Amino acid sequence: MASIKQLLKAVEDSPSGPSTAAIFDFDGTLIAGYSAVALIREQLRRGDLTTRDFAEVVTAMTNFGLGNMGFSGMMVASSQFMRGINEETYREVGEELYLKEIARLIYPESRALVEAHLAKGHTLAVISSATPYQIEPAARDLGIDHVLCTNLEIEDGAFTGEVLRPTCFGQGKVVAAEKLADENGADLDQSFFYSDSSDDIELLERVSWPVVLNPNGKLNKIARQRNWPLARFGSRGRPTVTQFVRSVAATASLVTSFAAGLPIYALTGSRRDAINFSFSVFADTAGALIGLDLNVKGEDNLWAQRPCVFVFNHQSKADVVIMAKLIRRDIAGVGKKEIRKIPVIGRVMEMGGVVLIDRENSGSAIDAMAPLVDAIRDDGKCVVLAPEGTRTVSPRLGPFKKGAFHLAMQAGVPIVPIVIRNALDVAPKGDFVFRAATVDVEVLPPVETSSWSTDTIDEHVAEVRGLFLQALGQQPASRGRAEGKTKSAVKRKAETATKTKAAAKSKAKPKSQDTPKSKAKPATKTKAKPLAKGEAKVKPKAKPKAKPKAAAKPKPKAKPAAAKARPKQGQR
Repeated sequence: MASIKQLLKAVEDSPSGPSTAAIFDFDGTLIAGYSAVALIREQLRRGDLTTRDFAEVVTAMTNFGLGNMGFSGMMVASSQFMRGINEETYREVGEELYLKEIARLIYPESRALVEAHLAKGHTLAVISSATPYQIEPAARDLGIDHVLCTNLEIEDGAFTGEVLRPTCFGQGKVVAAEKLADENGADLDQSFFYSDSSDDIELLERVSWPVVLNPNGKLNKIARQRNWPLARFGSRGRPTVTQFVRSVAATASLVTSFAAGLPIYALTGSRRDAINFSFSVFADTAGALIGLDLNVKGEDNLWAQRPCVFVFNHQSKADVVIMAKLIRRDIAGVGKKEIRKIPVIGRVMEMGGVVLIDRENSGSAIDAMAPLVDAIRDDGKCVVLAPEGTRTVSPRLGPFKKGAFHLAMQAGVPIVPIVIRNALDVAPKGDFVFRAATVDVEVLPPVETSSWSTDTIDEHVAEVRGLFLQALGQQPASRGRAEGKTKSAVKRKAETATKTKAAAKSKAKPKSQDTPKSKAKPATKTKAKPLAKGEAKVKPKAKPKAKPKAAAKPKPKAKPAAAKARPKQGQR
């Protein structure tokens, strides 16, 4: 069994540049579980899927699992109920689904592998049998430009109930990968493919570096026989009983820690000393129960200039514990008004000096934060704020609100940025359970606000956000990403008419091939004859790119690489 460090070392030791591709399966590999489950649940909620439709989908999936139906046939059976629905609606559904459910299923280890490949300048792609509505938001968030998947037929902007062939399954994934390599000057004989399923055996055998993650029983056996790198991730999926109990205890420790400070208040009469003691006890108790360790860089900056306004990027509910462990004393915080509804805990947080504001009412928020200026000036307390306003679903930094910056300016104190890198490993948004992890934190030097004014506040917000982006190694989103599109989606609308017409002409013939035995036929046909036609169906966005790339990278280059890489596969 390989560790994540060993897998990352293999990436680090691989050749740099786009000639090496890193291809990821989606379900079970990049995310825990199956995105189709979340999609079907959403379709039932929306009323797009009736009880009868659901029964037909389950029957089709069962027949596919038993080998009585081919993958394309199952997809057609599962797509019939979508006939007539506007495709743009499902793009919106996909975005909502990602934010609500799929984002928190991404394995931190898989994210680390993606980032390692990006750092090497590799050509990254997701190749999956799922639809783009399940995959594209996640791929965009991970920084993966290429999405090759199973596409549904669209006419006049609406689903027809048919599927474009060849589908991205089995040998179809090999066709998609070879097309990706041709268009981007990559060589599959020096490339990686990550998968959890024996259904992907053809592509695992095709690349030089097959890597098996969270495998099913059959692939686990094959990987061990062939000595392929194999790893299992426990950072997502169903938590253990121990993790659940420790999470409940960590959450409840806020109340018990506050109670522990009452004797201090009774003996000294100092509410401030009692709260400082409680915060310190809570930080250590909750941190120990979670299994939270901090790797802190720039710790001296926590004490360089106090009072101040600490600002941090908000990824997880674990941030409360992280900030308590870092700042320790004299803290005044801000939280959403909904916290007040949490039994006991909401009241405890208010008594501990947390100001609860209505994020939807900016006027109310400004009035509520006024006492914080007094807490800074008169009591010498530090205020802790998340300028994003809420937790993000990924490590990518969200837009900043101005509240923290106005507060620092009015109080005449510096801003101290605290950059949290991987709190998502502990508890992503939407998860109750905490998981043990080491979180990397960097405390940046204080930023003076004495020369700031309301006229220049936007510039200062952008400046501080830029410090976060630099520390996180992130860049502002490109135009395509800002619009919420991966490369596979950018050109889809322009090509919809072409691909649906081509599919309509060939619709009758492929239908007879929806049996397990005929799965490889579309791939063979595509390779031997009209490759461009088959390719357009596998990945609609690729057509405009194919010609210039093919001219720039002649095919003869691939042969020496293949000859060189074949022995590697044998060694594995």
